Amino acid sequence: METTIETKSCKHCSQNFDITDKDMEFYEKISPSFWWKKYPLPSPSLCPDCRNQRRLSWRNEGKLYKRICDATGKEIVSMYAPNTDLIVYDKEYWNSDACDVTKYALEIDTEKSFFEQYEKLLHTTPLPSLTVTYESENSEYAIYSGKMKECYMLFASWWCERTMYSARMISTKVVFDSTDGTNLEKCYQIVNCENCFWSMYLVSSNNCQNCLFSYDLENCQDCIGCYNLVGKQYYINNKSHTKEEYHAALNQIKQSYFKIGWGFIDSILPLAIHKNLMMVNCEDCIGDNLKNCKSCHYCFHFEESENCKYAENGGMGCYNAYDGRGIGENLQFGYEILDTGINAVTNAFLISCYTCNTTFYSINCHNSSNLFGCLGLKNKEYCILNKQYTKEEYETLVPQLIQTMQSLGEWGEFFPSNASLFGYNETAAQEYYPLTKEETVLPVILSNWKESKDPLNIGKGIPPLQSEWQLLKWERFNWSPYESPTPKVEKIIPADKLPENIDDIPDDILNWAIECKETKRPFRIIKPELEFYRKNQIPVPKYHPEVRHLQRVQVNHPKHIYTSNCDKCRKEMYTIFDSDTKNVYCESCYNEVMY
Repeated sequence: METTIETKSCKHCSQNFDITDKDMEFYEKISPSFWWKKYPLPSPSLCPDCRNQRRLSWRNEGKLYKRICDATGKEIVSMYAPNTDLIVYDKEYWNSDACDVTKYALEIDTEKSFFEQYEKLLHTTPLPSLTVTYESENSEYAIYSGKMKECYMLFASWWCERTMYSARMISTKVVFDSTDGTNLEKCYQIVNCENCFWSMYLVSSNNCQNCLFSYDLENCQDCIGCYNLVGKQYYINNKSHTKEEYHAALNQIKQSYFKIGWGFIDSILPLAIHKNLMMVNCEDCIGDNLKNCKSCHYCFHFEESENCKYAENGGMGCYNAYDGRGIGENLQFGYEILDTGINAVTNAFLISCYTCNTTFYSINCHNSSNLFGCLGLKNKEYCILNKQYTKEEYETLVPQLIQTMQSLGEWGEFFPSNASLFGYNETAAQEYYPLTKEETVLPVILSNWKESKDPLNIGKGIPPLQSEWQLLKWERFNWSPYESPTPKVEKIIPADKLPENIDDIPDDILNWAIECKETKRPFRIIKPELEFYRKNQIPVPKYHPEVRHLQRVQVNHPKHIYTSNCDKCRKEMYTIFDSDTKNVYCESCYNEVMY
């Protein structure tokens, strides 16, 4: 049982949040020690949501561009827009012996802001065009993914084959336009499902086959327009039919539902009951999509993990991971991390670092240990800002740097959002915490700036005050103005002009672009995609892939925990559903109805 020992006010949104005794134990354990002295990490200055927003503002999980490799001069696919001042190398060249990022090392100044020095390193050191995508075949259009074969526009996914326009997929084959899926095959428009085959527009369902336009099905097959079913077959709109009746009506119903798309799912969600949290064989856990976990609180999509908090999308065997997303398997002690882990110990404030131990404030480092403020290092030890030191020099300099960070309010804070390599509108933060361009600039009133030493932990970019009080506009997040050029095609056809019947779509569509029905942005259809639509009698999509992704986000399980009461027994409970959602049941009441 955790005990609240402090209630703090978030420095960004002013919301109160609690710090518990277990939290402080974790911060103490992950804090580094040098020469027998501990340098404790402070408790967070931001609430869990603002911490998550700050991390996600560093994660581009869906935007790809064409730009020129700064090493070879050839055109490459990159996660960085071509209008940035970054040095970007083709990922293969960057991973080769020809690229030595230690040549760009900086001499650390222990008296100056660490974040300002690290930002200089980011803008003077070559970056890989894409992150991860290793051990993959014919899958260059992907980020944070690995072990893929013939995949396209795939993000944060592993062990996938012929999976396209999808995100956060594990072990899928021939899957299009899906999010948060595991062990799927020959599926289309799937959200938060596992072990499903030949299914379409299916949400929060497991072990299903040939199920369409349905929600919360388990061990079902041949169902369409259904919800809250277990072990059923030949059901239409939650009513049983014979095999002959089902197949006689299937095609007409399917085509009419295709015209509505996710609108049909929206129509059945108010009719369904909703389990407060999806957890299987968990002990002392609060979260959603958890399996075989212990003492994981406010976590999402974790398996076989223990003592984790405020984290999502974790690999198996994570132990003591706080505040992270995309956490690699078998990580022990991680804090404020993105896409980091895999057989690692003591990782804090890292982005895309694998198999690193006792590493802090670093990005894209692998198979290394005892790094501080490094970028792109492999098989290194005792480095600061990419410069090699002896063990004794490292253990002398890092404490000096930490002391300066403490005095400036930097120690214990993740990289500031306004130093991100991406615009806010390019990142996963926009998906979870949408903002307009105007909202990324925050009015702030500061008093006695020089004496206060950054009381709001704003960091760089604040000019000195001309008077005791001054209203400033703080650019809390970046915003990217870049717009991809119009595709070079024979013609652009408005989505509404497309034939509804896939059989009427000519091969020439591969040479056209479709004008998105919502955003008017043109997008193209590729050959494997068209073949899939034809084989499964699926209409050509009328929305841009990014719009289709956001449509799936709207029906996916929220990544937030509320306290509420069961709508059946009135028992107090935790749930991912807000007060506007009706028919939310506790586990006991849900099981009573379903089973």
